[in-house]
Amino acid sequence: MQTKIENVLNIKHISVVFDGFKALTDVDIQVKRNTIHFFIGPNGAGKTTLLDIICAKTKPTSGTVHFYPQNGSDLRLTGMKEYKIVNEGIGRKFQVPSVFVELTVIENMMLSLKGHKGVWNSIFYKLSKEEEKQIMTVLEKVGLEGRRDVPAGSLAHGEKQWLEIAMQLVQKPEIIMLDEPAAGMGKPETFRTGELLQEIKKDCTVIVVEHDMEFVKQIADTVTVLHEGKVLMEGDITDVLADQTVQAVYLGRGGERNAEH
Repeated sequence: MQTKIENVLNIKHISVVFDGFKALTDVDIQVKRNTIHFFIGPNGAGKTTLLDIICAKTKPTSGTVHFYPQNGSDLRLTGMKEYKIVNEGIGRKFQVPSVFVELTVIENMMLSLKGHKGVWNSIFYKLSKEEEKQIMTVLEKVGLEGRRDVPAGSLAHGEKQWLEIAMQLVQKPEIIMLDEPAAGMGKPETFRTGELLQEIKKDCTVIVVEHDMEFVKQIADTVTVLHEGKVLMEGDITDVLADQTVQAVYLGRGGERNAEH
């Protein structure tokens, strides 16, 4: 039986150099299965570049990323095509929601179901009862079951973010990567998003790039602090925020939002 704390992702000796600029230098991170793992750090620390490496949007100059699926052999993600990584169960949501605003919530969900190719095919596709149940289960999880026939463009900002998370979840990923999911949200929406991610981690490992320290404190299992492309510290959020070097890095740039508290 597989243990809950085993690694689902192994980032090993990753370095990235862009035209002489070292974006990442010898980064080593292990991500445990069914946890919420945050990458934090000042702007330019290399957080988003690291997500780009995991999903093969960017190629590393050196190093490898290995993924250990729940069932099946380990996979070397480095060198794989982006779409293949998605098919293997690694989803990513970018900071700006990329929902189809003219389509309804359920039509957006239909688009995300594996195997449905193209907008028109998806819209005129008849859902099986099993697929509809799958979609509605996910919409219920994110609190949008009552909004299924509403155009996505009329959703509030937080609801759009939750819809996009739902569009990832319906594909049943083993890892979901989120780039600043709390950006632009008020406190109640941010707290609700935290509760949602804690629910999601029961079935799926969550990797988050975030600046809002209150949000990080609410739900983080592990926090990796990046600074100038290197791992500065990793551990529990309380220990990380109490560390003088971490405080100096944040306070040295005018303070990350809430980081000094």
